[in-house]
Amino acid sequence: MRSTVQAIRSQLTDARGLVQRYLKDDMPTQEDTFLLCTFWLAHALAISGDVSGARQVFGRALAQANDVGLLAEEVSSATGEALGNYPQALSHIGLVNAARAIHEAEGSSQR
Repeated sequence: MRSTVQAIRSQLTDARGLVQRYLKDDMPTQEDTFLLCTFWLAHALAISGDVSGARQVFGRALAQANDVGLLAEEVSSATGEALGNYPQALSHIGLVNAARAIHEAEGSSQR
């Protein structure tokens, strides 16, 4: 799992710290970073014991919420603009699951 997480961080993460679903596809338009994938990375880091890394990735994804806390499906790597479906329930589910994993990892590291 750790090598997969490292590959995601090195190959699929943009300069802003957000994660793309894949590098290239056969779709007519190129997708940008997906917040759900970014929250999944934070979740994976938390359950693998890298709580600090999980909190950093989580914070970057959480920073993409609008003024009332809603998240889009995608975020433009170039501009930071919210893209895709908005609001996106899956992004919010990823947020909740990652937050829980980080909280649990923090609790187990303090025992």
